[in-house]
Amino acid sequence: MAMQDEMVRAGTHIRNHMLNFINSSSLKCAVELGIPDVIHRHGGPITLEELVDALAINKAKADHLGRLMRLLTHSGFFVDAKIKDHDGYALGPPSCLLIKDHPFSLASFVLGATGPVFAGPWHHVSEWFHNNDSSPYQTAYGKTFWECASQDPEVNHHFNQAMARNSLLVMSLVRKYCRDVFEGLDSLVDVGGGTGMVARTFADEFPDMKCTVLDLPHVVAGLEGTKNLVYVGGSMFEVIPPAQAVFLKSIMHNWNDEDCVKILKKCKEAIPNRENGGKVIILDLILGSTQNRDDDNDVDDKLIQTQIFADLQMMANFGGGERKLKEWVKIFNDAGFFDYKTTQVGLMSLIQLFP
Repeated sequence: MAMQDEMVRAGTHIRNHMLNFINSSSLKCAVELGIPDVIHRHGGPITLEELVDALAINKAKADHLGRLMRLLTHSGFFVDAKIKDHDGYALGPPSCLLIKDHPFSLASFVLGATGPVFAGPWHHVSEWFHNNDSSPYQTAYGKTFWECASQDPEVNHHFNQAMARNSLLVMSLVRKYCRDVFEGLDSLVDVGGGTGMVARTFADEFPDMKCTVLDLPHVVAGLEGTKNLVYVGGSMFEVIPPAQAVFLKSIMHNWNDEDCVKILKKCKEAIPNRENGGKVIILDLILGSTQNRDDDNDVDDKLIQTQIFADLQMMANFGGGERKLKEWVKIFNDAGFFDYKTTQVGLMSLIQLFP
C-alpha cells in the first residue's frame, strides 16, 4: 500500500509539473482579455454573467470562462465572492499589478515573457545542449535576442517598454529601502539604461544630481533629455562617461564572468576614489538571497523558486544567468573591487561596490 501511495504521489507530481505551463498561459489569457481591467472598472465583485458581457466574448463560452477563472482564483489572482446568491469574482492582490493603467503595471511584462517569442526557445533547449549556440533563442531563431532587437525596431520598442514598466515597481522599492544609497551623489550614469525610465526616477527624486543614460545608439536614438538628464549612445565595453556613481540595473546577468569583469573595470575608470564618494551600484539577483522580513518560509521558498526560474529564463532567451553571492564576489575581486555591501530589494539585491 505504501508503495502504491508513493507511486500516486510521484505520478501527481509529474503531471503537475507537466501541466504547469497552463498557469502562465492562463495568466497571459487573462491579461489579453483584460479581465483585471474589467473587474477594476466594475468597482467591486462581478458575476460571471456580468464579466462575459463586459468582455464582449462569445456568450456560448461563458462556462469555459468560468473554468479559466477557477484556475486563476485558485492561483490567487482573483478571489471568490458571493453577489446576491450568485458566484462572483473580486480582484486579488496580484491582479492589481495586471491593471493596464496601474502605475506599476506588469501587464506588458507578462505578455512579453509569456508570448511565443520567449516561449519558443524552450522547445529547443535539449537541442541547444548538443550545439555551440549561445542560447536556445539562437537555436530557435538563428540569431541572438540582442541581434534581433538591434535589427527589428518593433522588437526593440516592445522589449524596452516592458523593461521600463518592470523598472517602475523595482524602483519604488529602491526608493523605499535604499534611498540613502543615492542621497548626496552629484552625478550618476545609468549603464544600459534603455529609454531612461530609471534615470528619470533619479532625476526627479534628486534634482541636483546630473543623470546620464548610456546605451547603444539604436536604443537612445531620438530620446530627449531634461535639465539634469542626458542620453549618450555608446558601448559600456569601450567607455563609460565619468560620474560619482555608476548604476547597473539588470545588466550583469546578461554577460559571462569575463565580460562582467571588463564592464566593472570600465566602471572603475569612470568613478572617483572612495574618499570622493565613488561607487558602483548594481541592482540584480543574488541566487538564494531572501528577505526574511516576516520569517515566512513559504514566501522565501517562492522567492527562491522565482529566482531559479529567472536564471533559466536568462539561459534560454539571452544566454545569460543569475549568480550566487560567492560568484558575484569573485567577479568583484577580479575587477579590483574588494569592499561591497548588499541590501535585499524584493526579488533582487542592491549591491554597492567601493573602489
